Amino acid sequence: MIIKIDKAIEISNKLRKQRKSIVVAGGCFDILHVGHVRFLKNAKDQGEVLFILLENDEKVRKLKGKNRPINSQKDRAEILASLKYVDYVVLLPYMKSDGDYDKLINQIRPDVLATTKNDPAIMHKKRQAEMINAEMKEVVERIREKSTTILGKIILKKNK
Repeated sequence: MIIKIDKAIEISNKLRKQRKSIVVAGGCFDILHVGHVRFLKNAKDQGEVLFILLENDEKVRKLKGKNRPINSQKDRAEILASLKYVDYVVLLPYMKSDGDYDKLINQIRPDVLATTKNDPAIMHKKRQAEMINAEMKEVVERIREKSTTILGKIILKKNK
């Protein structure tokens, strides 16, 4: 299900009352590949309900470059929501600072923050997990040759 932040907070509050374990993972997920699928499956294995925090197009452009995203946030959300491992896709607005992410994590209060090994934001995620007394779990290795950046360059080169 594709939802906005306010709905994610509402749902997470209900789930906590039902004593369901919540996992949060985030990212761009611009061109879905096997590394993403493994990440999502392993993240889901960490709890009962998986929320994906999906970056908006402006943020992806800032993080990945002017030719990105290749797929819009709406399209990326629809693809992610169709996967059996994903329970909720949360459409993020442009998040300006770590404080914006901290506030959201504090409101959803997951039991687990799932990440990849060697994530560039690992220290930030560890700090967030400590902030809400959750676990941060590295659930998968990055597959360098299957990165969206590499796939995007191949696609863009073929379309020139």
